[in-house]
Amino acid sequence: MEITQETDYAVRCILYLSRYAGETPIMIETISEEMRIPRSFLAKILQRLAKAGIVQSFRGVKGGFQLKRPPSAISLLDVVEAIEGPVAMNRCTIDPQRCDLSGACTVHPVWQTLQALVVDYLGKTTFDTMMQCRK
Repeated sequence: MEITQETDYAVRCILYLSRYAGETPIMIETISEEMRIPRSFLAKILQRLAKAGIVQSFRGVKGGFQLKRPPSAISLLDVVEAIEGPVAMNRCTIDPQRCDLSGACTVHPVWQTLQALVVDYLGKTTFDTMMQCRK
């Protein structure tokens, strides 16, 4: 399993916005520059994060982006799933019908257990917790 560059950028973006939670919106150019994320790529990422209810955008001279929820209410799982979709170790863990062997497969329970552990860990890891680790 590998996290895509897009998800890595999304996580870095949310970490950056977490530093300024509750303040004025941050312009996309500032986020792009500070986090070294290509602006056009960041715009697409922010659209997905907004659609998932993680960030909100503001138009106008003082426009930009800010978190829609406090960092304590945003998990790493929220961001990963906003960009990647559901976390899956194998396609059969999302939809057992996609594999003829899932009912008798000896590996299927291993994938299910591993997926549950990853989802649980990502869900418990919030951005305020990650911010505290930096101090």
